[in-house]
Amino acid sequence: MKKTLILASLLAFGVSTQCFAADIPTVEAVKPAESVEKPAPPEMQRPPRKPDAKKAAFEKRLKLTDEQKAKAKEIRMKGHEEMKPIIEAIRQKRQEIEVVKLSRIAVEMQQEKIAKLNAEIKELKKKAHEIRMKNMQEFESILTKKQLKELKKMKEEGRKKFEKEFKKHHGNSLKPPFGPPPAGDKNPELPPPAPHADAE
Repeated sequence: MKKTLILASLLAFGVSTQCFAADIPTVEAVKPAESVEKPAPPEMQRPPRKPDAKKAAFEKRLKLTDEQKAKAKEIRMKGHEEMKPIIEAIRQKRQEIEVVKLSRIAVEMQQEKIAKLNAEIKELKKKAHEIRMKNMQEFESILTKKQLKELKKMKEEGRKKFEKEFKKHHGNSLKPPFGPPPAGDKNPELPPPAPHADAE
């Protein structure tokens, strides 16, 4: 009887010790705050950003003068600043949608809130598109007739390339988000191949 009691108490002690040990964080799990703040060694750091090869090729093909390049950069930077708050607002709305999806409110209320946020995102995207189109028009205003002709050719090439890639990934079941331009449309709303609409 005594042996049984001793064995039972030893077993209970062993189990409680293991449970207690499991609650104590290991030394490896607790990392000092300094290790997070230390910068990465030079060999691990990102290399300095190289000049945009696409932008350089675009400027070379259009044969932009130094003055035109400077004006194009100005337009690009202004567009980037105008676009920044819109991109941030879209990001926040998408985060709100995720929060609503995880909330415990009724399904009908969730759908209603998500629909409202999606409508707001659609409006923000419309504003972003308007800024891109305005930037494109500003850029085109600094070009010569010859350069405008070349730009039109580049847009057409960009359209064909996009349609080819779209069909490759989606097949013929879906149509690209834009069709052929209406007759007489001199400035079709294409995804601009020109990098001047992007941020540097």
